[in-house]
Order: sequence, then structure tokens, then C-alpha cells
Amino acid sequence: MRQRQDLLWAKRQRNGLRNDRSLSWLTVASLLLLCMMSGSAEAQFSGPALGASTPVDVPLPPTTDRRVLYPTGRDIHLGQGDLLTVHLYGAPDYAPPVRVSLDGSIQLPLIGAVRVEDLTIHQAENLIAERLKAAGMYRNPQVTIQLTESPSQNVTVTGELHGVIPVPGEKRLFDVLAAAGGLPPSASHTVTINRPGVSQPIVVDLGTNPMLSEQANVPVFAKDTVIVSRVGAVYLLGAFKTQGAIPIQQNSPLTLMQVAAVGGGPGFEGKYNDLRIIRSSGLDRKVVHVDIKKVINGTEPDPVLQADDIIFLPTDPMKAAIKSGGISTLMGIASILILAVRQ
Repeated sequence: MRQRQDLLWAKRQRNGLRNDRSLSWLTVASLLLLCMMSGSAEAQFSGPALGASTPVDVPLPPTTDRRVLYPTGRDIHLGQGDLLTVHLYGAPDYAPPVRVSLDGSIQLPLIGAVRVEDLTIHQAENLIAERLKAAGMYRNPQVTIQLTESPSQNVTVTGELHGVIPVPGEKRLFDVLAAAGGLPPSASHTVTINRPGVSQPIVVDLGTNPMLSEQANVPVFAKDTVIVSRVGAVYLLGAFKTQGAIPIQQNSPLTLMQVAAVGGGPGFEGKYNDLRIIRSSGLDRKVVHVDIKKVINGTEPDPVLQADDIIFLPTDPMKAAIKSGGISTLMGIASILILAVRQ
């Protein structure tokens, strides 16, 4: 009887040891699973704030000062390379064609070199008349200047459009853009004009309403530079099937659902209730949390995105492990170890 009890006790001890070993291997498997999940969690966006000294290109607001948009008294100014014909009333033989040289002067009979660069045509006429009078050639000369060729009277269009458009005096912005080929789909509806003599760039919002387009059709003058910028984009990051930049088409709003569709839709491993729209404005950064599942189901509004928005969908560690086959692999390893212990 005593021997039988000792055998039963020894058998229980062996079974307990096997159970302890099984629990140990399950514990190791659980730790491995936690390590896999913690590795996935480290890739989440933490959203660091920019420092006050960080250089940032702050977007300029549209120009609203009408004195800058519609300046008065803008006459043609002569420049290097301009071809002029000088006429003198009562002296038909005095009509020399002259070109403005690199030093800004022209050579005329009877008076020699006259500097006319950056002068208006009216100012150049008065200057030539004064020089003829001072030389004792005429008492009251009447001088007129005809501008026959002017390589300096141009508007340069750059950015998404390229061209050099002749503008003898003044043209409207839409005429200049049309002469350069028209706005392509990649062009933004905001145009910047750099004008000599104006300290700040002139920012014109072309808008999306045809009824208000006349307000954006501002005058453009010779030597202006019109910069047509590229349309903005939004950026997909995280648990989307396709990540990357998605351009915003001109005059067409872009919503979260449309961006998700272009990105192939949110992946199974994404945290649907923690989608983040990261929006920056200068030094300010805001993060808006959205439940994309509710947006898809129509229970929450579909937010309209802005240029340079970052759409980040974090990864759920458990879903990522399931998707990558991590749990099945660990369970398979644990089953093999348990069977090995039992044997």
C-alpha cells in the first residue's frame, strides 16, 4: 500500500513538472508576441512641434490694396535694346532711328549722347528738346519719339507656365496667362507677381467663382514676373494600402473618402477610430482625430482636406500581428513545444 502511494505521488510530480514546462513555453511565446506588438507601436507618429527659430515658408495672404493692384500713372519706361525713331516737327529730315545702348544712352545728330534709360517716352522727348535748345539748334523744338521695337517691354511667366510675353505698356493678367498657354491642371489658383519698385510680392487669388473672376483680372505691366505655383498635395501615411502624395486638382475639393479611395482604402491593421489629419500653418500644427469607419458608414461628415495635409492612420499591433501571421506562427511553435514536453 505504501509503495502504491509513493508511485502515485511520483506520477503527480511528473505531471506537475510537465504542466510547469508547458506554462513556461506559453509564457515565452506570449513575451515574443508582446515584443512583436511593441515593435509595431514604435512606428506611430508622435507629432513633434516646430521650434520658434525653425525657418518656415509662411504663405502670403492675397493682396487687397487697390493702390498696388491697380496703380495709376504707369507709363512705358525705356530700357536697353529699345529701338526708337525720333521725329522733329518741321524738320522731316531729322528722323534718326536709334537703339538704346547697354549704358542706357542713345546717339543723336547735333547733340550726341543722351541717357534715356528708365525715362518715360514723354520725359525722353522733353530731355531731347532741352538738349537741342541748349545747343542753339532750335528755339522751340517739338520732339516726338516712336517706340518701334522693345525687347525690354516684356512680362516673364514662370513656374507651371513658361513664357516671355510682349507687353507694350499694360495687359490684363488673364491675357498674359492665355498667351503663355493657359493654366495647366497642375497649376494653383494663386498667382504671385513680382513687380519692380514694389517691396512685397503681389498675391492674386484667381478663385473658383466665374462671377468674381473680374476681380482677379488685374493689370500687368512690362518687367513684371508672374509666378504660377504648383497645386498643393495631401500625403498618406500609415496603414493604407498605398502611401504617398496625392495632388489636389484645381477648383475641385478633395475629401478624406476620396483620398482613402486613391490610397487603396485603409488596411485591416489600421486603427480606424484614431485616424489623424495633421495640418500645418506656418509654425502652428494641429492634429484632428477622425473615426474613418464612421465616415465610411456615413455617420460622421466627410472632412474636406487642404494642401499639405498629412493623413496618418496608426497601426493596431494586434491586427498587424494577425495580418502578418505572427499569432499563428507563435501558436504553432507553442504547440510543437508542448508536444515535445509531453513526449
